[in-house]
Amino acid sequence: MAGLDRLLELAKGRGGRIAVRDGTRSLSYGELAASSARLAGALAGLGLRRGDRVAFWLPNCAAYLQLFFACARLGVIAVAVNTRFRSAEVGDIIGRSGARALVLWPGFHGIPFAGILEGIDPAALSRVETIIVHSDPGETPPASLPLRGARLVGFEEMLGAAPLAGDGGREDGAAIFTTSGTTKAPKFVLHRQRSLIDHAAEVAPAFGYDQPGERVLQAIPFCGVFGFAQALGALHGGAELDLLAVFDEALALEKLARGGITQFNGADDMAMRLLGAARGARPFPALRFAGFAAFAHDPAVVVAAGDARGMRLLGLYGMSEVQALYARQSESAPAEERAKAGGRPVAASARARVRDPDSGEILPAGQAGELELKGPSVMAEYFGDAAATRAAFTADGYLKTGDLARMEPDGRFTFLTRMGDVMRLGGFLVSPAEIEAEIAGQPGIAAAQVVAAATSAGPRAVAFVLLDPGARLDEAALQAHCRVRLAAFKIPARVIALDAFPVTESANGVKIQRARLRQMAEAALAAG
Repeated sequence: MAGLDRLLELAKGRGGRIAVRDGTRSLSYGELAASSARLAGALAGLGLRRGDRVAFWLPNCAAYLQLFFACARLGVIAVAVNTRFRSAEVGDIIGRSGARALVLWPGFHGIPFAGILEGIDPAALSRVETIIVHSDPGETPPASLPLRGARLVGFEEMLGAAPLAGDGGREDGAAIFTTSGTTKAPKFVLHRQRSLIDHAAEVAPAFGYDQPGERVLQAIPFCGVFGFAQALGALHGGAELDLLAVFDEALALEKLARGGITQFNGADDMAMRLLGAARGARPFPALRFAGFAAFAHDPAVVVAAGDARGMRLLGLYGMSEVQALYARQSESAPAEERAKAGGRPVAASARARVRDPDSGEILPAGQAGELELKGPSVMAEYFGDAAATRAAFTADGYLKTGDLARMEPDGRFTFLTRMGDVMRLGGFLVSPAEIEAEIAGQPGIAAAQVVAAATSAGPRAVAFVLLDPGARLDEAALQAHCRVRLAAFKIPARVIALDAFPVTESANGVKIQRARLRQMAEAALAAG
């Protein structure tokens, strides 16, 4: 057993132990293994074969995990699609991945899935042959969806298929996650079964998911590596996953107070919302610690707030290319160390180093440079982009992260910031070029630049534009266009017209001063 079938064998051995709590329902480890075999039989009956792609446009739910393991049994690749994405993003992911099937939950959270599909270029959906429809008990699934020629299949109906063990293996592709790049289209990070199962096997003991009675709050979505790595690590260790389809601090607090939750990982904003809403002397009675990623708040403030309320927070590090939970700080470390992003890699065989981006020399501890990583969790490739894959690795096989970091004397590393211009919006990495392309494509816009501006509520996108001669800026119309085409967290808080972008002349050409644009954006938002 070397691929994800190893986890399914572990699940069968755990029998009736609860694997997943999904609202009022629960799924045992044995049921997870058995249902994935039946779903594999159904997928095979739909014509899906090794190497095919299935787009998962789902929130956190038991069906996501059941279908993912069914795909793994066949060597079929699950393509993650964020439920917050809209027509431009969904169409790009489905089209470029060549997905033959799409899984969605039409009744989830009032999201207009049918309307979003209608807004996608039919060419992007041309390879989709099947739509798998998940629904809650009592929901009436739609009789049709706007995808010409695609058949609708109910998830519950698929559970009635004859079980199929499948022959998916260690070297088969397993999951694709989208990440930001330097062009409009995000890159597709492909992980093989071996990187997912090997990383899960390291995460489980590193986080104590293999200890008796562990219950993990799954508040971060499966569609990103942060949530997905936590889920696989917890399941590998035999812990119980308690799912939240949408983060709600009141419901999360109830689970933490009464449900025996021992661990969770999440963004700093989640932790601060929980801490702000918590009441009583011991609001987290069973919680051992919580890992966090610092996106919107001063990490030292986050850790101090947690320590004051009995929530022991510790910094993490990860990215799509190496998976989340790649490294972590120790829960026994002092507050100033736990506040740092990074830490010690969870895998004993993982390696980290820092290189001077100018000289190319490997730097000693204490000096900042580009972080390079190795280990069992590293991606296989950027799917469909051989050139980008080659460029991502050094000659001796280290992944070039694009992150600024420094090594510590004890072998840990500390993440400092992104070296490029990728923005962190709504907890997700976003390429400015993606938003710029939507704005620049509108009438009257000659060029666009987008930066992230720091606000008290977290980073917000701000767009600067150059107008065509005689054109006038309609800020509300541009924001409305983005609202239809992009996720809400990508919509610019302001669109500001300039006569020219601030630039610097250099030996390599004219470069836009993005740091100056960020200053201008923050001033504009502060002025209201």
